[in-house]
Amino acid sequence: MFMADIAGVRVLYTGDYSGEEDCHLCATEIPQFSPDICIIESTYGVQLHQPRNVREKRFTDVIHSTISQGGRVLIPAFALGRPSVVMASPSGLQSGLSRQLFEIWCSDKKNACVIPGNVVEGTLAKTIINEPKEVTLMNGITASLNMQNCQSVELYFNSEKRLAEKTPEVGETVSGLLVKKTFTYQIMALDDLHVFSQLSTENISQRITIAYTGAFGVLEHRLKQILESVESLPDEESEGPAFRVHERLTVKYESEKNISLHWRSDPISDMVSDSVVALVLNISREIPKVVVESKEATKTEENSEKAEKVVHALLVSLFGDVKFGENGKLVISVDGNVAHLDKLSGNVESENEGLKERVRVAFQLIQNAVKPIPLSVS
Repeated sequence: MFMADIAGVRVLYTGDYSGEEDCHLCATEIPQFSPDICIIESTYGVQLHQPRNVREKRFTDVIHSTISQGGRVLIPAFALGRPSVVMASPSGLQSGLSRQLFEIWCSDKKNACVIPGNVVEGTLAKTIINEPKEVTLMNGITASLNMQNCQSVELYFNSEKRLAEKTPEVGETVSGLLVKKTFTYQIMALDDLHVFSQLSTENISQRITIAYTGAFGVLEHRLKQILESVESLPDEESEGPAFRVHERLTVKYESEKNISLHWRSDPISDMVSDSVVALVLNISREIPKVVVESKEATKTEENSEKAEKVVHALLVSLFGDVKFGENGKLVISVDGNVAHLDKLSGNVESENEGLKERVRVAFQLIQNAVKPIPLSVS
């Protein structure tokens, strides 16, 4: 801790400090003069820690249990201690004595590693906190991690919060919002957000108008066939014909050409609105779709007739004598040899294997050449 006086402005600069006396460190001394500017180390400045006696007991319990079973304890820190309990630097285990000892001890489950303070991203100390099964040594070889580096922790809830009204049973899921403020995390119910934090919640009401010229009753009937909960609303409540879907979405009749959807935005309600919109658009397209399909069927039939004429003409150019036979088959004659071609299946019958193969390959190539390419995939 340093006090600097620059042109009459006192600046106090601190490192790690504590107002409580420790077993090996004195408590922070209050400067004689009040500073004008304070630059304070604050890694844990706004974080609530467990009482010292609780943390010390957890610390010593790990050491006692490890030594009692013949193991060794590695504490990456800034000092050295007894052989069975070694405090070695650096604290991040990235190199030096702490890394050397870790690589020697990490595969023995009797040993333990205690991380006493803050660790930096990208260091080995940060990696082992996540309890990987293996670690990479400095020589590039992979070694198994069997050291004890995980201790049970307790979560403390403020009894004023809704999540703490009932103590959860073992295995019960606690659901809420995880709120991070500086270095602390809190789990709280949505309704507690504005009470125990500076955050607030807002509700978004959405409305969409869709072109629809069909009967409103038909739409309600179709929705009842697909969805579980569709209830008609009284006219005095909705100011006109309307119904509610899953108690989340309201569908209103606006005019002969339009309907409107109303809902309060959330993931489930948004999904319900998407499905209703899709259904309305599908019903609106049903009548014109029949006409389009009828026209497409006629066009497809015309294209099929043209393709058959092209296939016949190409076969004549290749083999010469090509006539129509029974059951829609083509009779192809070449030098006294006859082949019968089924246009539907592409099968060829002939006593001459050479002619049979030539006709089969030629018909397949012609079919691929004249087959129309679909403009859309149904």
